[in-house]
Amino acid sequence: MQQRQALASFSALSQETRLAVVRVLVVAGPDGLAAGAIAERMGVSPSNVSFHLKELERSGLISQRRESRSIVYSASYETLADLVKFLLEDCCAGHPEICAPAATVADCCVAK
Repeated sequence: MQQRQALASFSALSQETRLAVVRVLVVAGPDGLAAGAIAERMGVSPSNVSFHLKELERSGLISQRRESRSIVYSASYETLADLVKFLLEDCCAGHPEICAPAATVADCCVAK
């Protein structure tokens, strides 16, 4: 991941609702959720969620696909893993074992 992409990702995640949306989608797994279901789980209006979904999609943290009449959103596990790896790229002054737990989580994300 390049610095510009990392900055876009962090910018998108720096808003409370967007961070919550990503967490909801990570829990939902690769099947994802429709915007209405996301709004319902979060207790916010669908229009509010739609606004934030656009920003998250633009940053590459989530993706969408059409299923019948619904648009289903999913977390982009690969992008999330790349973001964690970006943070740990030059980790711990040559002592990668310190960052090993976080790196394991990042590797786990891609397998989903």
